[in-house]
Amino acid sequence: MLNRRLLLLLTLVIVNTACQALNPPTATPTPTATFTPTLTPSLTPTPTPVPPTDTPTTTPTPTLTPSPTFTPSLTPTASNTPGPTPGFGFDNLDFVEVPADLLARIAGSPQIAFINTNNRAGGTNALTPLPGNNIQTLYYGSPTSAAARTAIIEMNAVTGNQIYIAPSGNPIAYLRQEGAFSQYGLYIIDLEIGLGGRVLALQNLTQRGFFSAPVWSPDGERLAIALATAYDLDIFTVGKDGSNVANLTDHGAYDLWPSWSPDGRFLMFVSDRAVCPSWIPGEPGTCDGTGTPRPDGGNIHILDLTTQQVTRLSDHWVTEPPQWITTRQVGFATGDGVNSRALWVADIFNREAREVRPSGVDDPLKLAEAWSPTGRQVIYQAAGANNDLVLAQVNGTVLDRLTDLTFARYGVAADWSPTGDRLAIGGLVGQCPYGIRVGTISETGFAFNASSNPPPSMCEPIYSPDGRFLAFSGVNTRAANAPDGRRDIYVAQATGFGAVNLTANLLGEIELLGWVGGP
Repeated sequence: MLNRRLLLLLTLVIVNTACQALNPPTATPTPTATFTPTLTPSLTPTPTPVPPTDTPTTTPTPTLTPSPTFTPSLTPTASNTPGPTPGFGFDNLDFVEVPADLLARIAGSPQIAFINTNNRAGGTNALTPLPGNNIQTLYYGSPTSAAARTAIIEMNAVTGNQIYIAPSGNPIAYLRQEGAFSQYGLYIIDLEIGLGGRVLALQNLTQRGFFSAPVWSPDGERLAIALATAYDLDIFTVGKDGSNVANLTDHGAYDLWPSWSPDGRFLMFVSDRAVCPSWIPGEPGTCDGTGTPRPDGGNIHILDLTTQQVTRLSDHWVTEPPQWITTRQVGFATGDGVNSRALWVADIFNREAREVRPSGVDDPLKLAEAWSPTGRQVIYQAAGANNDLVLAQVNGTVLDRLTDLTFARYGVAADWSPTGDRLAIGGLVGQCPYGIRVGTISETGFAFNASSNPPPSMCEPIYSPDGRFLAFSGVNTRAANAPDGRRDIYVAQATGFGAVNLTANLLGEIELLGWVGGP
């Protein structure tokens, strides 16, 4: 691997030197003498006499019609100052040590990606930890062995969970916000060649008030991200090596929240272009200078990456990112999220949107939805007096209403198995009052087959892509090495049984990112 890196670096140096050598020196031009012409005086013409007429006539003086005075049109003045445009590139290169068997391992079996922050590796007693080191490490871990984990890369803890991994486990993008200002930006690491670098000089991922996470294409070859241009937001894509930068929505409107379809054929995004065709001063239909408020969202649009045709999916206004359910179905929400929030399913081909309205008592505030892999069912939190969990068909048929699980508002995280026959229900952001909860779905409703009391509690459950394992973060206050209630990463069978702690011998804070890799 080291010889390969040195060869790559030597090749870059040779190419740069050769390019300089091939450019010939520019010749200095010799000044040419200026020719001064000799001017010949022109002759004065002799006037020709005009003979007098027999009858003198008086020539009337014509009345002149005044020509209209035209008022020049004013050039519209920009009412807002154009903002800076982030620049793409590939600099701040750095080599990454990659174990020889890592790529084969993540290609053969799904791995659990997680972060370990401030690991007090030198400490021997968890009750007296060492001072924090402000370093976090990205790990890939095997679901079958706590010892079979690999440290991928270290970074400053200020990055947090702003790490974006391609579905295959390679490449990896992350945001760097420490060090010299010239080092800030979005970086990409290619584990295949063991090389990383900055592709975008960027301070944060919030652009013109919208947080928009970068997303990888299903094949991991391109990264899509919404970026501020001079007056608006556009969606750009860039190759994993920093090449082939493309603006996919050079429209003048606010285009944000890109996401790839599971088959990579389409790119979904949200845009305000139906209301404001442009925010660029002077363009037809511009909203600049008209007093139009900045958008808080937009309509869902679908870009066909083969034909480059953009289609508006529906007239519904959304203020949060929609999500792909299947290769042709999209789920989204409308409402203010405080007094009302409705759920919708739309077909991208016939552009039909259907609201999920359960029969009987409808819930005006539907939160924390999780769609089944087929798009036929959904579970959501009916926020209100009881905060019930409702399992329903998208046609309105209620399969079950779970009244004995009370989570905080927006504090539920549920995940379906890839086959859609199992459902795991846990808490979110540390608000996890219950233990393992995994059940099966049938025509008669929902039934728990794994239901335990903490410890450990269950937060952010997520099934592996092959459906064999269930990973989640949890707290076990009875553990000898975590008496302070630290979160750990657990993995269980798909049924929820046989949970094992994969991070018990790591110190510091643990955060689950999800599953990567697999055939």
